[in-house]
Amino acid sequence: MLSFSPFDLERASRLTGGDLDALPFGVIVVDRKGTILEYNAYESDMARISRERVIGRNFFHDVAPCTALQDFEGRFETFLESHDNSVEPFLFAFPFTRGVQNVSVVFVRTSDTSDRATICVLRVGEMTSTESPA
Repeated sequence: MLSFSPFDLERASRLTGGDLDALPFGVIVVDRKGTILEYNAYESDMARISRERVIGRNFFHDVAPCTALQDFEGRFETFLESHDNSVEPFLFAFPFTRGVQNVSVVFVRTSDTSDRATICVLRVGEMTSTESPA
């Protein structure tokens, strides 16, 4: 199973455009308000939402409303306000209509990007079906 490494996270927080697509995990770059600035191919594939549909929209309210919780959006706001952390990892379960996908999430901020943050997302295990057995 793939895991995040400090090199990957540092690299992801500095890449833009097509270079993000080479990464083996999802990357969503957002500004302080949650507006999506960058969105890579891995994340597009996992969420089944095209880049064109998400750029310029609010991640927490328009694209992934299941993250509009204290455990995700609230944590993100606290992370951006804090000057103590540049990386914050946690686990989250995305409740897609086709099943639940457990993921490892890491917020990344570099010293020169206080007005934005990178949300890195890596699948953890297989998706669990929400369908009940027949």
